[in-house]
Amino acid sequence: MNETFLMLIIICPLVFLAGLIDAVAGGGGLISLPAYMIAGLPPHLATGTNKCSSTFGTLFSTLRFMKNKKICYYSAVSSAVTALIGSYLGARLNMIVDEKYLRYMLIVALPIIALFLIFKKNFGDQEQIVSHGAVKVTILSILSGLLIGAYDGFFGPGTGTFLILAYTGLIGFDLVTASGNAKIVNLASNIAAFITFALGSKIVWAIGLPAAVFGIVGNWIGSGLALKGGKKIIKPMFFITLGLLMCKIIYDLL
Repeated sequence: MNETFLMLIIICPLVFLAGLIDAVAGGGGLISLPAYMIAGLPPHLATGTNKCSSTFGTLFSTLRFMKNKKICYYSAVSSAVTALIGSYLGARLNMIVDEKYLRYMLIVALPIIALFLIFKKNFGDQEQIVSHGAVKVTILSILSGLLIGAYDGFFGPGTGTFLILAYTGLIGFDLVTASGNAKIVNLASNIAAFITFALGSKIVWAIGLPAAVFGIVGNWIGSGLALKGGKKIIKPMFFITLGLLMCKIIYDLL
């Protein structure tokens, strides 16, 4: 009992922070998963227990975006379906291709993305999907879900962030709606993984459920900040997530 309590002292504040960041700009797993491992859980249990807390947190942030009508459902759902397919394909690809090649690509791509966000002052200010039409938006959503789902299955970190960037830069949603759409995709992916880990007995419930409460609070506050602050909150949070992802990649390579 004392050991579990000490683990929760380490995990819960970090899961709260991860939920807050994830609800705004994605990438919360870059904080929450290491938290479980730092606390002493072995990798498989850490991954499964992390899915427990992140699934409940993402559910509540998704509900908040839904309540505020900041989700384009035909775009989000079509992406969610193809993301699950892409995730499977990415996982299969991971078995035959070394991850280090993708890491090298990301080391080059992440600074470019950061510079783009710095100099593109009006990025995500207004929706531009009206000029695209529903058919084009759906096709782009399907392709985005498939490609980023493949990235998720192959590597994973920062998937939510890349989804938001695709919804905004490629499809033309404003940053708030893009964040709401990404929640639907993340939720579908999290539920699938959560059920898989639960059936495989890879979740430490005594840790996962208390941590889920902190994740829910973090996601609830983060989604509120995103909805009220819009671009002023979401865009700066991108740089935190991209920085965390860069640190993880460099750490893994070294």
